[in-house]
Amino acid sequence: MPFPSRTELPWRAPRHELLLLALVAVAALTIVYPPRDQDISRLCLTRSAIHGRLSADSCLAGAGDVSNYGGHLYSDKAPGVSFLAIPAVAAVELGDKTQWHASGDLRVWAARVTVGGVALLLCAFLVGRVAEGLVRGTGGPTLVAFALGTEAAALSMADFAHVPTAALAFAAFVLAWRRKPLLAGLVAGAAVLVEYEAGLIVVVLAGYVLLTGARALGRYLLGVAPAALALGAYDWAAFGSPFHLSYRYVADQFAANQAAGFFGIHAPSGHAIRLVFAGDQGLLFDSPFILAAAAGLVVLWRRAGAEAAVCVVIVLAFLALDCGYFDPYGGDSPGPRFLTPALPFLVLGLPFVLARFRVLGAALIAASIVASTAIALTWPAGVNAYGRYDGTVWRRIAGVLRHGTDDPLASWAQKNLLSWIGVRPLGAAAVVLCATLAATVLAFRRADTAH
Repeated sequence: MPFPSRTELPWRAPRHELLLLALVAVAALTIVYPPRDQDISRLCLTRSAIHGRLSADSCLAGAGDVSNYGGHLYSDKAPGVSFLAIPAVAAVELGDKTQWHASGDLRVWAARVTVGGVALLLCAFLVGRVAEGLVRGTGGPTLVAFALGTEAAALSMADFAHVPTAALAFAAFVLAWRRKPLLAGLVAGAAVLVEYEAGLIVVVLAGYVLLTGARALGRYLLGVAPAALALGAYDWAAFGSPFHLSYRYVADQFAANQAAGFFGIHAPSGHAIRLVFAGDQGLLFDSPFILAAAAGLVVLWRRAGAEAAVCVVIVLAFLALDCGYFDPYGGDSPGPRFLTPALPFLVLGLPFVLARFRVLGAALIAASIVASTAIALTWPAGVNAYGRYDGTVWRRIAGVLRHGTDDPLASWAQKNLLSWIGVRPLGAAAVVLCATLAATVLAFRRADTAH
């Protein structure tokens, strides 16, 4: 059977698009998490880069997520998020890490929102536009489902790189779909600067671009080249060789795990698969709609076979990566975070589910938004207090329904921007819940699911 041919990019603005994005911003981007190892690793590099250095010995001393090379400490992360945060960090004059908690975390929040927050809104915008183009009336629900019904919201404001990677990778796919191979290559290459694993997506998109000919592939690779050169230059300056990634020199408590396999990645195991799908923060409990979306990719194959193949291959690749990593949740996190860059590709199956099984699709989206919002509001305290919510987050939600604010989940509510004008965490959480509810209701209001 010949490989499916490429199609034209479906592109249409969903109803209430700007208002939906504004509500997503209120619901997701106003939460203020305390600084964690991810922040320290990346923002220490940012502060050093502002002063013309790549090592950050004093800032990274005693921190996790570090690399040690030549007697100096470096971030063990890809450098992209750190460099993207330079304007915000310089503008707010972010001081030493010992001051981050004392300053109320607001300066750290500013650095997060200009990278992860903007990335979340960009990715939600792109997902909504393509979904609406595929099936009229489904762009709004798909936009909200991705932004508020997955771990993307929580990760975007915790200085993880997965959401910026997802936004750049999906933008590269949209540009390639629109037959802009040079721009697609530039953006795909930038995704690798943000997260090394995005190299998988660069390869898949190269195969997709090749369907339109060798000349298009050449332009795509030309677009990738600047990012490859930039990463090589960074690695050469920091680690003595353009081919030595920061993970080669990991020097924290997980160094032995990272050194095993391929930077900590092995063949998928049954235990890891169970954690990813049915663990305390597994997909079946936290974001059940994406399983229906996966089924919808079968319908996308009939409509846009080449593009569906791209989505399926990327989803399977990142699923294998997450299920093969020595810690599928990546430490304290909202869930199987390494799968996040594949989520926008996965949710492109959702419009077809909503078109054919609207009530079921809406119910799965609603359940996902409830669970994901509860996690976004509480996960830094929840995973530390009870390991993984002492069973799924639904157990804790049921506890709130039974015991009200006496349940531990209520006490885990994180600070919010409103906290700095005297609103307590529970009051700020109520604002987030109202914005989430408004976005969900508006997304489904008067939707037309005609083909």
